[in-house]
Amino acid sequence: MNILALDTCTECCSAALLYQGKVYEQVVMTQRGHSDLILGMMDTLFEQAACSVAEVEAIAFGRGPGSFTGVRVGVGVAQGIAFARELPVIAISSLAAVAQGAADVLDFDNIAVANDARMGEVYSACYRREKGTVKLVGAEQVCPPNKFIASEKGKWAGVGTAWGVYQDILQQNFSDNLSQMSVEHYPTANNIIKLAQVEVEAGRLLSAEQAIPVYLRDDVAKKKGEQKRA
Repeated sequence: MNILALDTCTECCSAALLYQGKVYEQVVMTQRGHSDLILGMMDTLFEQAACSVAEVEAIAFGRGPGSFTGVRVGVGVAQGIAFARELPVIAISSLAAVAQGAADVLDFDNIAVANDARMGEVYSACYRREKGTVKLVGAEQVCPPNKFIASEKGKWAGVGTAWGVYQDILQQNFSDNLSQMSVEHYPTANNIIKLAQVEVEAGRLLSAEQAIPVYLRDDVAKKKGEQKRA
């Protein structure tokens, strides 16, 4: 299946195209301008693959958690293309995409992802690699860094931006269960494609209407003053 994937959940803005078995990818590190960048990236991918959006059979996207604005951009673009082309969508966790990339790069099976969620919290989840792709162990959560602990016993690789911001706290939480730590890992569209293929094989395709963001924070859309009063 030809799959177009995109992720704008973090400062790593990316798009990838799986076309006739080959993956093409565009990645830019930026703090802003994701909506403008992602459209240009997709045009570049179609040029590289010498194809058009008419040949895409499904849209995969990073559904969050991550930057509120970034998550909305990715979901909006994916949903817009899916509605226009009458295509199914595949929603992939940005934390799972981080875990997949880290598992491949580090060649490690147990991945504890913690990304900085600001406001003294982390987006976190544990994953285990099975047959090449990662699967969630437990649940995704947003919590203070001292509340993120290993879902199961064993050796874990701690990855994600929060391992740099809250290094001492997270290392203490995992203690002897922490085998290694690596901060510079982000969700990428290339890894979203890897996880999307599993969903395709399992028949878990969604309609465009079902392309919804996952923020984890219930009050993410509130103004700062409202968040403090909540």
